[in-house]
Amino acid sequence: MIGRLTGKVAAQESDGGVVLDVGGVGYELIVPLGTLGRCRADDAGRVTLWVHTHVREDTLALYGFADDVERAAFRTLLSVSNVGPRIAVAVLSALPAGDLARAIARRDLAALTGVSGVGKKIAERLLLELRDKLPVYASAPGAPVALGQPAAASAGDAEERLRGALTGMGFKPAEAERAVTTLGDRVHSAPVEELLREALALLAK
Repeated sequence: MIGRLTGKVAAQESDGGVVLDVGGVGYELIVPLGTLGRCRADDAGRVTLWVHTHVREDTLALYGFADDVERAAFRTLLSVSNVGPRIAVAVLSALPAGDLARAIARRDLAALTGVSGVGKKIAERLLLELRDKLPVYASAPGAPVALGQPAAASAGDAEERLRGALTGMGFKPAEAERAVTTLGDRVHSAPVEELLREALALLAK
């Protein structure tokens, strides 16, 4: 089992896949959008990803996270019936651990159904099965609102999440800011995955 990897990002795909060069060995990992933007690089440009190793009869996949809190949230999501790695990654792409914990505490069905691939039935199951499992994540880094407070994520949070995803993919801060400005109010309402696709199309012009 691999628990953590430290290396340089050799490649990154728009679908969330990254290749991390660790001592000359390239590890392919799947990460939630914005993960690399939340990682701190050392003086050599290396980042550390906390790893979940997912093994099935015909599959061995590595999932990477900015810290052990997000990895724990991912594993908690996998404990929910009918929630696999693909949905868990989509949820954490749109709602990092702290935001997810507060959405569950508020029973915010709309926040969950706004995630790509999450329908009403799965969202209701998440609210039911995660009710008592996520309170600790509400105080995770980057989650300043205490559990149980009614405030929703601010507009600035949504914009910063998209900026972080783009800069984590190698775009300059000015380019990320241009994409955020061009997308306008959609940044506050559309799923992160959809916004990222649109931002990549804009920056490719």
